[in-house]
Formats: sequence, C-alpha cells, structure tokens
Amino acid sequence: MGRIVGLFGIKGWVKVHSYARPRAEILNSSPWQVKLPEGWRELKVAEGRAHGQGVVVRLEGFEDRERAAQLVGAEIALRREQLPALKSGEYYWAQLEGLKVVNREGVELGVVSHLLETGANDVLVVSGDRERLIPFIAAAIRRVDLEAGVIEVDWEADF
Repeated sequence: MGRIVGLFGIKGWVKVHSYARPRAEILNSSPWQVKLPEGWRELKVAEGRAHGQGVVVRLEGFEDRERAAQLVGAEIALRREQLPALKSGEYYWAQLEGLKVVNREGVELGVVSHLLETGANDVLVVSGDRERLIPFIAAAIRRVDLEAGVIEVDWEADF
C-alpha cells in the first residue's frame, strides 16, 4: 500500500509514499503491516494527514525522530480484509502479479512481475523470453481470469 520514505520533524513523524488513490486513503486503514529488517510488524497509526504529494504519519510507539528513523525504507501492507471491495473489472495490483499473460493466438508472453504507474494508465511488466510493457487499458487487455491465473491480451508476440 505504500513505503515509508523519510522523516518529518522531530516528534516521530514519517513521510509515506502511498499507492492508494487518493493517497490519503491509506490513513483510513489501521493497523498497518510494516516490513522491518527483522520481519513484518503490525503498527497502529496514531495520527496522520495529507502533506503535499504524499502523507505524513506518526505510528504508535515511535515518539521521536531517532526511533522513527528505524522505519525509513519499510514497505507498508494491509491485510486483505482491510481493503475495500472492488467493482466488477477492477483489480488490486497484488491480484495481477504472478499471472500468466497470453495473447489472442495463445502465445505465452510471460508472467506479470510487477506493475508501473505512469499517470495516464497502469502498465503490466511481463517477464518472459524478454520483458514487455503492456498498458492495462481496455484496448490491450481482453480478459482477466483470476481463478485460472491468466490475463489474455491483444498484443503481438514480436512487439
């Protein structure tokens, strides 16, 4: 859902790059699962707010800058049950990562390794015989079958 990218002030606040839309939506979900060097840890949001293009947050138990410095670089996740239900045809990125990608002719292009946000649209990064960048738009995505683990695309194998 995001990443802790820096410190903010001296009272334990941190800057968060949120992947949620709108970005401040991440503040409505607590506790967070935070990936620290020793492993995942559940932390509650004590307070937070939108700030510029990101979000600033103070997590419970992190009352000063020195302690909060331990959080910088940590990934933020939520438990699946904390996520809002999606409309038909909408997907969380985590649902798409790892799916096999095939084109209309049945040629396997690879597997979704991750997604990129470009501003205009999201892009599937497909790793196979080579890396392909396929826009996640209606013109390119024919079908997503989560149960079968397949995304069918309108994309030429040599493109």
